[in-house]
Amino acid sequence: MGLAGRSSAIVGEVMATRSRRKALGALVVLIVLLAPAIGLWAAQRRLIYFPDRRAPSVEVMGAGWEEVAFDTTDGLTLRAWYRAPQVGQPMVVVFSGNAGNRADRTSLGSGLSAAGLGVLLTDYRGYGGNPGHPTEDGLATDARAAVAFVRKQAPGHPLAYLGESLGAAVAVELASVDPPAALVLRSPFTSMAAMGRAHYPWLPVGLLLRDRYPSAKRIRSVRVPTLVVAGDADSIVPISQSREIFAAAPGPKQLLVIPGADHNDPNLISGPEMIDAVTAFVTQATAP
Repeated sequence: MGLAGRSSAIVGEVMATRSRRKALGALVVLIVLLAPAIGLWAAQRRLIYFPDRRAPSVEVMGAGWEEVAFDTTDGLTLRAWYRAPQVGQPMVVVFSGNAGNRADRTSLGSGLSAAGLGVLLTDYRGYGGNPGHPTEDGLATDARAAVAFVRKQAPGHPLAYLGESLGAAVAVELASVDPPAALVLRSPFTSMAAMGRAHYPWLPVGLLLRDRYPSAKRIRSVRVPTLVVAGDADSIVPISQSREIFAAAPGPKQLLVIPGADHNDPNLISGPEMIDAVTAFVTQATAP
């Protein structure tokens, strides 16, 4: 190879090396920029579900309550707390929020059962001593198993779903395919993507989510009597989202706004106004 050829080869190699370095540098920059999003995608369910995995004792509920178990279609055995309805009274299946376990709903269950309603306080997979790990599909499967159990346990009693926050999304999904006689949604959100945008506006949550819970879309096909309960000081689920769910519900509906109530305030979870409204609504909606 002549001098001119060697010089040309050297120049080409230098340029190729520079190109590889630029490409490598661009890749490093891209990885650095995407690392938070990649980490969020991998850990997102730990940011959605906060289960208390301990198995609580039903003794905290007092006389008349029992611990029950039922199987899901994918092979899990779930435990819950059950109180039978009085003669002619409806059953209420409670789908909890994203944190804690059924022991955190003792006051809600006691308030509803004191009015004669039957109650099933459920726990999802991964919560309250139950096996498995929570996902959107998994919670939907758990909800179906809970309702199937109640229909066998209390045949002939009208059935109402009561969902709290994340549980409202679970209840809406179930109601869209298996309508109850009445539906109660406490602090419902429009979708998990909307919740992500409300709390993490700088992240592309719409592109990253695996569990989406599109309640605003699903509620449009739910024509059963629906009660929406919300607090106007809710710092977790903006009340605007609960109002949007109410507006989208096509059937007979009522809206109860509890002034000054934040997401986990006792008066919004199981206060007298909440219990009285739910009892009256469910009783009227399920009356013959």
